[in-house]
Amino acid sequence: MKMGKHKAKTRLLLAVLLPGMLLAGCGKKQDAGGPAGVPVTVATAVQKEMPVSINVIGNVESITSVQVKSMLNGEITLVNFKEGQDVRKGDLLFILDPRPYEADLRRNEANLARDIATAENARADAARYQALWKEGVVASQQAEAMQTAADAAAALVQADRAAVENARVQLLYTKIFSPINGRTGNLTIPLGNVIKANDLSLLTINQITPIYVTFTIPEVRLGDVKRYMAQHPLTVAANVPGDPNPAVGTLTFVDNTVDRQTGTIKLKGTFENKDRRLWPGQFVNVVLTLATQPGAVVVPAKAVQDGQQGPYVFVIDKEMKAEVRQVTVARTVGDESVVASGVQAGETVVTDGHLRLVPGAKVELKNNPPGQGQNAEAKKPPDVS
Repeated sequence: MKMGKHKAKTRLLLAVLLPGMLLAGCGKKQDAGGPAGVPVTVATAVQKEMPVSINVIGNVESITSVQVKSMLNGEITLVNFKEGQDVRKGDLLFILDPRPYEADLRRNEANLARDIATAENARADAARYQALWKEGVVASQQAEAMQTAADAAAALVQADRAAVENARVQLLYTKIFSPINGRTGNLTIPLGNVIKANDLSLLTINQITPIYVTFTIPEVRLGDVKRYMAQHPLTVAANVPGDPNPAVGTLTFVDNTVDRQTGTIKLKGTFENKDRRLWPGQFVNVVLTLATQPGAVVVPAKAVQDGQQGPYVFVIDKEMKAEVRQVTVARTVGDESVVASGVQAGETVVTDGHLRLVPGAKVELKNNPPGQGQNAEAKKPPDVS
């Protein structure tokens, strides 16, 4: 009986002490291994050529845009194009009813023929009276009157010739031709409508190739643009949203005045636009490249953080610890930042995992930065010598 009680007490004592012993053992094992590092993603600072550029928003504009209007009153009897069609300069677009203008031309031609005959008769009479005056048959007043009548008839012929020419021009205006090479837009007045001279626009033609991209830059950058523009042609890249390949053109225009209200100045780049990726009215991201900086130290833009003392990055040292470095960012190009000071080429910077980092914290790499292995010291084979 006493033996049974002793066994029961032993079991109870083990049940109480065993969990504590296990927890103590686990704690000692964890302490022996040290705390786990903060997981971070890193990249290597590199040295390479980087453009010196200005990034702004721009707008695509046609170099030439023409609103086609009629010079005459009349009915549209022919529309010789389709909406959105490419046309060349001189292509026939519209025909107005020519019959009223053909009749007007015939009437003026008839008046001209009549007045030519009258003028020839008046000229003959003037010559005859001039001869009679010299012979003393008629008075000088009669000869002068006949000469005046002949001159008036000749002037009337000149007026008739001008009227005939005007009628021919009016008849030509019944056919409307494209004034430029371009692309037609929406037809605003369809076939069969009667239109008035210089009233409503029939359609708009926009030049597509080449084309302008217009943008503005702060006036403080005007000096840089003028200085580099004097050295070489400046390249303008237009990035269409959703298109990974930018269109490339050349800066061809700098406005002659700065807008006082906005403190900006207008510039234009000319693009060949043979592939027609740029379209009038489109908004694009413009990159004006001024020069190329050789040997710039570059880090991913997401590695740079904003702090109370300015921009900074976390640099990983040889002991796999995080070190805070204050940096000077010269500029950001796309997803890369050019660092003027604070980081050297070849150093490893943190690009993700900043929230859990403090200066001196142990880190664990989640990726291999280019040109480096992940925790190379930890992956060395054991020394068996």
